[in-house]
This record gives sequence, structure tokens and C-alpha cells, in this order.
Amino acid sequence: MMCHTRVMPDGRVVKGAQGNFPTERIIANNLRSQAAAAREKERYAESIRLGQRIFFSVPWLRPDPGAAFSRMSIEEIASAYEAIPPGVGTRVNLSVFFPAQIPDLIGIGERSHLDRTGMVRQRSMEDLMRYAALVQGANSFDRYGEFRLVENLPAPERLSRYSDEQLRALAMFVYSLQPPENPHKSNPLAARGREVFDKEGCSVCHTPPRYSDNRLTPVDGFEAPGREASMFEIHPRSVGTDPSLALKTRKGTGYYKVPSLKGVWYRGPFEHSGSVATLEDWFDRGRVGEDYVPTGFRGAGIQRRAVRGHRFGLTLSEDDRKSLLAFLRTL
Repeated sequence: MMCHTRVMPDGRVVKGAQGNFPTERIIANNLRSQAAAAREKERYAESIRLGQRIFFSVPWLRPDPGAAFSRMSIEEIASAYEAIPPGVGTRVNLSVFFPAQIPDLIGIGERSHLDRTGMVRQRSMEDLMRYAALVQGANSFDRYGEFRLVENLPAPERLSRYSDEQLRALAMFVYSLQPPENPHKSNPLAARGREVFDKEGCSVCHTPPRYSDNRLTPVDGFEAPGREASMFEIHPRSVGTDPSLALKTRKGTGYYKVPSLKGVWYRGPFEHSGSVATLEDWFDRGRVGEDYVPTGFRGAGIQRRAVRGHRFGLTLSEDDRKSLLAFLRTL
């Protein structure tokens, strides 16, 4: 649960929340120290490059984003990991170039899709059990046409996985997770913020009481096939968010799921790749400009870039914005 354990500013530990352990920055430090200690430095570097290509390549794309690892030094790879802030992560089938915001598991039983791109449907607790088995190691068997994730695997019977009873116990525990006590109580400012929320139409996608309509939204450059649109409850239009995670990784589906707003007061950074650190940053109208300095994930060597999409709320007056933020923090 390291990825899904959050240490709050007052020292409280919240199990199941979006984690804030600096895993990727530790990986960066380990890469540098191991490279310095390696006797055969080029052999070590090539083994790291190969590992990155195995985990992150998308060989059916032209160009393959993972092909860049063939040309990268250990320092460049370490810098790519170091650029990923706490609360954002990468693992097999993602990418250090396009990481994902670590999900909050609290309230997961109310959600219809797992993964930021809605890759796995959740119709019942059994689907969460299957997903737990998948991320435990079953995704080592992933096949993408002729591309195999890992060659020369041990025999399947030698691979361990939790028993069905253990998986159910784990799923029941995750379903039971509760949010920390919210210090942000309803007050006149928050009540006015609820009015702004309704007036601006936020509830169309972030529908109470889940504060998500549990639908998917297509990314720019992807058009949902008609059959998928009817099967998976897909919004008819994109909200313009950066499509990289949904189109340039093996987690790519062409969609992002509509996130729940419950618990945003203790979460962050925000956006599917954690590009902004706070709610205030998310409603900063400057974030869609190319000269914006992202307060969360930027990418290695990047100082300024736009955090595109979801322009809703960017033109609010200062009073309305403060009211809306006060309301959102009560959820």
C-alpha cells in the first residue's frame, strides 16, 4: 500500500489515499548510485536501457516513444524519473515520459472504471479482485499483437498469486477504506460555492453524490467508435486534456475517466499526470498558456508548458472562484 498511503501535513497517515512517497525520485537516486558503483558501466547502462524499453515501449506507434531510451544516458533516464513528483507514478505499461496521477482508493467501490484511462471496467467487487491479480504480476503475460512484454517467463504454475480468498479479503478491505475527517466544514462561502458549481454546470459530469458520472471522455485526436460509445457510456466530446497518457502508452484507450471530486481537499497533485499541485493552480487561467510553469509534473528539462484542457471555471470572477474552491474542499 506504499503507493496508496498518504502522510498528511499534521502527520496523520491515511491508508488508501493518493500516496505522496517519492518513489520515482528514489529510483533516480538508485540509478545514479548503482551506475557509479558498476564495474562495467556501459554494460550496466545497456541493461537499464533494455529494461526501460521492455516496460515502456509502444512499438506499434511511429515513432515509438520508448525508442528514445536507446539513446539516453543513465543520467538522462535518472532525470526523467526525478522529474516525477510525489503523488504521481509510473509502472509497467506506463511511461516516465507520461506518468499517471496515483489514484485515491478511498471510495473506489463507487467507480465504474479502473486506471486513469478507464482500461478496466468495475461492475462488481470481483472485477477489483481480477485487477489486483493483474497488477500483482499477471500483466507480465501481456501480449500486444506480436509484441510480448517479457520473454522467457517461468512456467505459469510457478508464478505466485493471491488465492481467491485473499483477493476477496483485499478487495473487501479496499472497499472499506474511509476518508480522513474533513476539517473544511460547510459555511456561507461554501454554500455560495455550491451555487456556482450548479450554475456552471459542473454537476453534468461531476454528478452528486459520487461527484462523477462514471463516464469516459475521448481525448483530442481520438473518435470513439459508435459501438463503444453505446457500450461504455462515453461522452460525445473531448474536454481537450493532453492526450499523451491515453494515446502514447500501453495503458492507452483513447479515453480518460471522469474523476470523482470527493476528497479533493486532501489529494494532489491534480490532472491525469499530476501537472498542477493545488486546486488553486487548476483554476488558474494561465495554465492553458504555453508560458505556464506547471507546479506539479513538468517533464525532465521542461520549464514551461501548457496544462491543457478542462477550461471550465477558468473565467470565473475571483469571488466565484474562491467560493467554488471552498465548496469543493467540503466534499
